[in-house]
Amino acid sequence: MARYNGPACRLCRREGMKLYLKGERCYTEKCAIEKRNTPPGQHGRARKAKMVGYGVQLREKQKVKRIYGVLEDQFRRYFEQADRTRGITGETLLQLLERRLDNAVYRLGFATSRAQGRQLVLHGHFLVNGKKVDVPSYSLKSGDVVSVRESSRENTSIVHAMDEVKGRGIPEWLTLDGSAGKVMGLPTREQINLPVQEQLIVELYSK
Repeated sequence: MARYNGPACRLCRREGMKLYLKGERCYTEKCAIEKRNTPPGQHGRARKAKMVGYGVQLREKQKVKRIYGVLEDQFRRYFEQADRTRGITGETLLQLLERRLDNAVYRLGFATSRAQGRQLVLHGHFLVNGKKVDVPSYSLKSGDVVSVRESSRENTSIVHAMDEVKGRGIPEWLTLDGSAGKVMGLPTREQINLPVQEQLIVELYSK
């Protein structure tokens, strides 16, 4: 499975904001944005040109891709699916990404980051409606129940994550009861708390 294997903090610095790619580290003074909020590279500090038009749209797309950990081809497929679906394309795109199983695992607090959530799903630690699912991109539906497998409930990473993220809160489209979470409904734009302008992505792909 293709995925980005480079430094996660480099991506945050490129976007100039926290993308919360490294879990707990992002909430401490060790965060790269806290230490040096400049673009990566030898001439990062000298990059002061203001972006307009295509550059702004591209950065917004890259930001969303990096937040959810998907690459270009997969992201384009999500956009094409959103474009075919009735409703506001940008909001539908975010909804499709938010309904990914690895994201739900992160949102429920079973993982400290989406990357860790992806790894835990791949290793088969979770059930969806009582059946093992090891596909991070699995799309959840309203009424689905995501639970930690009984044999994985003492997994160090999962236990640690649940202890660490108690104060983070859970979005309204999910509920948590012990080691199981339920999808109460499809997430609305108001419930997807991300600092992104999805309309710029729609404009980029509509050219």
